[in-house]
Amino acid sequence: MPAKIFSKAKILIVEEQPLAQSYMKQSLEGLGFRQLRFAEHAIAAKEQCQIEQFDLIVCSFNLSKHQDGYQLYEELKMKRLIKNSTGFIFISAETSGSLVHSVLELQPDDFLVKPFTINELKNRIEKVLLRKSNLHQIYQLIDDGNDSKAIKQIDTLLQNKGNSYSAILLRLKGDALLRLKRFEDAKTFFKSVLDIQKFTWAKVGLVEALIANNEHTLAHRMLKTMLQRSETRLVALDLLGRLEIKLNKFDEAQDFFSKAVEIAPRNIDRQKTLSHVSLLNHDYEKNYLTQKDIASYAKHSIHDNPDIYLNAARAGIDFALTTDQTDQVNRISRQTNQYLSDLKKQFPNSNNQTQIDVLNARLHYLKDEHQKAKALINQLDESDTQIRSVDGALDKAKAFHELGFHHKAQMLFNQIITHCERHPSVSDPVYLRYIQQQQTERRDIKLGPKELNNHAVTQFNKGQLNTALEAFTQAFRIMPKNASIALNLLQCLFDTNNQGQSFNLALAKKCFALLDAQTLEDEQAIRFEKIKALAAKLKIKLAE
Repeated sequence: MPAKIFSKAKILIVEEQPLAQSYMKQSLEGLGFRQLRFAEHAIAAKEQCQIEQFDLIVCSFNLSKHQDGYQLYEELKMKRLIKNSTGFIFISAETSGSLVHSVLELQPDDFLVKPFTINELKNRIEKVLLRKSNLHQIYQLIDDGNDSKAIKQIDTLLQNKGNSYSAILLRLKGDALLRLKRFEDAKTFFKSVLDIQKFTWAKVGLVEALIANNEHTLAHRMLKTMLQRSETRLVALDLLGRLEIKLNKFDEAQDFFSKAVEIAPRNIDRQKTLSHVSLLNHDYEKNYLTQKDIASYAKHSIHDNPDIYLNAARAGIDFALTTDQTDQVNRISRQTNQYLSDLKKQFPNSNNQTQIDVLNARLHYLKDEHQKAKALINQLDESDTQIRSVDGALDKAKAFHELGFHHKAQMLFNQIITHCERHPSVSDPVYLRYIQQQQTERRDIKLGPKELNNHAVTQFNKGQLNTALEAFTQAFRIMPKNASIALNLLQCLFDTNNQGQSFNLALAKKCFALLDAQTLEDEQAIRFEKIKALAAKLKIKLAE
């Protein structure tokens, strides 16, 4: 490598261990590097990146003060504190699958596993710096948002058939075509690349172009094949989730995103999408577990803000209201209070008291302390109609409905939906769809989840089967993952059938599918077996 590039290269080393920092200093100076800077933690690294542009950053993943290496690199990229022309090499002693997959999604230039030799370090740094130097002009154009000109420069360089960066240039061109939304050109380009060599990135790019062009069948077929290969499984799951959302297949989307999150849990944007899809699917347990993960992984990251803790608390209340297990309700209530406590510690100066009051009102409602809940809601400033937080406004609308203020709830739902439609950036289409779903369901069903189920059980025990059937049907509509409700509804369907009424086979099959897929408690299992025996006797086929 040219000595001039070595001597002029500005390198930032982010390493908190003094011995490791000393080793890196001696090694790099021995290799001829002269412009070295050091940072012991992420805060110092960000400060240096704000005042100086580096050619290369070598960052330890295992930073323990405030942010770790992943969170630092993510923030540097999102805030554009480093450019595409800056090389970034991760160094880590940890090589767990979830860490490696999460890091690779950020697309650093290299990942070096500790311990390593000076020669290994030299080869990796040389490779990155030389590439960034030789392609500097193209990276600069991309940084400036001039993708069209970057493509022209790339095409010029590709005319030189001996160019050692051909594969990298082709990938940069494909990415630029997608950013420019030239999807037909991108499809043609990626196909031509794949005719030469089966690059993984070209397969991914082709699928993205196909999805954008609404060529869903071919995209689906390619993604199913990519699922079988370990190196493409994560991106295939992610793209399949996005494709199923586009096709309005939200159960399938949730399944794909859930599997992707298991592989790489630190991608907060994917976690948020999973949360929104699970809400639309009425899977409040999955939403709660996802929001807990977000609160955990977002801490200290660029995603860390009061909403992270508020949403985890809200998700807990939504889940607790749709489960009939007392111990779970008590545990979630404690966890919700802990999130509110963490919020105050992490953001002591944030102005979220109104949102906290709404949460506390819903907590009182959860504990059947309705008077306390109404007292909290009634003291809110009704003249303040500005929507500062869509999540907070939605929580307030839910509280209004649960406490019997149905007109106020519907008015607020209208206001939220109008706000989201006027400001598309504040919520994704899936979340807006969930809000619209909530408005419709809460307009049609006046009782809250707890009262609705209790009312249905009471009517069933009184022998008022028609009233019970209607109530259980409504309860199952808003709690389709609740096994107890599904079992009660299925029982009620058969009991009303014995009275000569028409049998809703489609609804019975939905109940059966849920119950058949779950591990039931002993008493529930016995009841379910009796229903299956009755169905067999009546020759009613419940299984698909």
